[in-house]
Amino acid sequence: MINRPSNPPDIGLPAAFAATILYLCTGINPTVKPRNPPLQSSRLLDQLRERIRYRHYSLKTEKAYVYWVRCFIRWHGLRHPRDMGAREVEAFLTMLANERNASASTHNQALSALLFLYREVLDQALPWMDDLQRPTKVRRIPTVLTHDEVAGLLAQLSGVESLLGKLLYGTGMRLMEGLRLRVKDVDFDRRVIIVREGKGAKDRVVMLPQSLVPAMRQQMLAARSLWEEDRHAQRGGVEVPHALEVKYPQVAQTWGWFWMFPASNHSTDPRSGIVRRHHLFHERLQRAIKKALLPAGIHKPVSVHTLRHSFATHLLQAGTDIRTVQELLGHRELNTTMIYTHVLKVQAGTTASPLDALMSRTSLSA
Repeated sequence: MINRPSNPPDIGLPAAFAATILYLCTGINPTVKPRNPPLQSSRLLDQLRERIRYRHYSLKTEKAYVYWVRCFIRWHGLRHPRDMGAREVEAFLTMLANERNASASTHNQALSALLFLYREVLDQALPWMDDLQRPTKVRRIPTVLTHDEVAGLLAQLSGVESLLGKLLYGTGMRLMEGLRLRVKDVDFDRRVIIVREGKGAKDRVVMLPQSLVPAMRQQMLAARSLWEEDRHAQRGGVEVPHALEVKYPQVAQTWGWFWMFPASNHSTDPRSGIVRRHHLFHERLQRAIKKALLPAGIHKPVSVHTLRHSFATHLLQAGTDIRTVQELLGHRELNTTMIYTHVLKVQAGTTASPLDALMSRTSLSA
């Protein structure tokens, strides 16, 4: 089997000539965009959802893109996007920046939604799309809690929120990675947790804190009782990825695929419309943490993600190699992990202020 390169070889040739060589040798034309399958829906927003799901984007991304496309159409008086172009897109983005004071990340999200609409749904690859400038995203130093602050915050949590908070801090997992944890991915013997399809659709392995093993076993027993309840009631199984249920019809009902943190009630799947048991609602831990800040005496802007920032910073403080921290966090680029070294510099306070030297000399002379 011949391995075909996805890009023209970089041998110092002009791009067009290199592309010609690649096409003659492999039959691949790198200048031709792969065609999307025909759309089955007739309404624009349904076509947008269809294309997003074909690309395996998350439900969160789907909701955001649909929201921005709907806003774009309504702001232009319900005109069809096919009848609009660069001027209308720029006017909409200008309105977001000047009238709504949208942040750079919000601006970028709206632009990404509109570009996806024109390129992937309306199948328009127009020159003006490449001329649209994205605002520069401000790179901020993340909020990090001290060891005492983390201990005080976790002490204010109770029940499943307490276990989930400790798990996120002890492993560095993102909120949704923890909520979507399956029974089969918790290995008590090796004391590891396998994170499936994290950000960027990548798998990775993180540690299972020894101090959480008893509580995790107890949580597994609680989940087992709900799983048995669903089986006795002959309810549908949990959601499984990528049509796995088509290949293995009973896989959604198996114990291994059940949630480690299942919801107490059943709910309707927003995409398939099937009533099934989902994992815990993502806002449950967020609300518990917000409520716990004041009793814990913490006045920093704290979210669930702050536990992940604190995990990385505390590992680096303990002397863990930054490459190991990068792998545990699932960062693709080391530069993303390097932001925590800036936090360490601030917390270490190794650089003395000139004011301290001045005040020291002043007190000595007095």
